[in-house]
Amino acid sequence: MPEPLVLIPGMMCDARAVWHQMIALSSRRAVMCAPPSRGISIEEMAQDILAGLPASFALAGQGLGANVALEILRRAPDRVSRLVLIAFSAQPEPAAQAVAREPRIVGAQTGRLAAVVDEELPVTWLADGDARQEIHDMVRDMALTLGEGAFVRQSRAMQRRPDQQAVLRRANLPALVICGADDPATLPRRHRFMAELMPQARCVEIVLCGHLPTMEQPRVVTDIIEEWLDQGVS
Repeated sequence: MPEPLVLIPGMMCDARAVWHQMIALSSRRAVMCAPPSRGISIEEMAQDILAGLPASFALAGQGLGANVALEILRRAPDRVSRLVLIAFSAQPEPAAQAVAREPRIVGAQTGRLAAVVDEELPVTWLADGDARQEIHDMVRDMALTLGEGAFVRQSRAMQRRPDQQAVLRRANLPALVICGADDPATLPRRHRFMAELMPQARCVEIVLCGHLPTMEQPRVVTDIIEEWLDQGVS
């Protein structure tokens, strides 16, 4: 059987964010979801998840989950067989964005989590379409399920995230970068640049898709990942 696939969802998301991928891809390999819910830094989140992973695995992360995936790769390069990075940035958070998180952190701590999540992920970050509001509502529901403590921890982790471009350059393994063509938060050109940093990476841009490809275009993302994973099966 192929190596297991570990899916790390993004900020304030749980398994529902990668549900389609989990169900569809589990027919041929073990698939597990590992949300970055513990720790106040990318490093702590990666260490927490890594402690429960098998000896060898393929790894996929979206947003914050991609940053955690890169830290897992940095810590245990011999254990990661293939890497998928979705809607992310490998650079440190710009100072202005880090400062802008502070009012949202205070808001979450004072009972305004639902409103804060709407500010954290504006509906305009999702591609226009019939499911746009439904997806946005699900993100809010996932966030409320995880709670204000998770929001604060993940916000701190994003504020302090390290520059991971050197990890990309050293990532000498099959890698896939996926982005939405309509993502205003992490632009496609930035994803193409990050893919170019990796020796064995390719970048796929999905049309009619914004900042949450696994939810906005679940079948397309699943098909792309499945076809790519199959290339490594002898």
